[in-house]
Amino acid sequence: MKTDSRLSVTLHVLLHMAERDKPMTSAELAAHMGTNPVVVRRTMAGLRERGFVRSEKGHGGGWEIAADLSQVTLKDVYDALGAPTLLAIGINLEHPACLVEQAVNRSLTSAFRDAEALLVTRLADVTLAELAEDFRIHARQHRAAHAHKDA
Repeated sequence: MKTDSRLSVTLHVLLHMAERDKPMTSAELAAHMGTNPVVVRRTMAGLRERGFVRSEKGHGGGWEIAADLSQVTLKDVYDALGAPTLLAIGINLEHPACLVEQAVNRSLTSAFRDAEALLVTRLADVTLAELAEDFRIHARQHRAAHAHKDA
C-alpha cells in the first residue's frame, strides 16, 4: 500500500520557504517536493486559503510564508491539506458476513481511531516555528561537525 507523504513533503517545503528571504517559484518548490509545478500550486492552494502562504505572479514573484510560524501548528497544515490518511494500515473487508472478521474489524477500527486521534493531537502540539528551530539547531551542529573535519 502506498503511503501518503503530502504532509511530510509540504512541511519540508514550508521550512525551505521559512529559511529564504525571498519568494520561491513553483518550479523551485517542485524540485524540493520531487514533483511538478502544477502539483505544487494545487498543494499550496489549501495553504493559501488558510493564510499560511501567499503568492505573487510575475518576475520576482513566487510563494512565501504569510503567517507567523509560531501560530501555525502541524495540525493546521494537515487540515489545510484535507486531513490526509495518517495510517496506511487498514482492515479486511473481503468476508463481511464472517463473524471472526467482524470481531477483528471492530477491534482494529477502534484501535486505529484512537491512534489517529493521538497523532492529530500531537500534530496540534507542534508549531512550524518549533519545527524550524529544530532544523536550525541540527543545521548548526551539522555545519560545526563538518567544519572540524575540513580544518
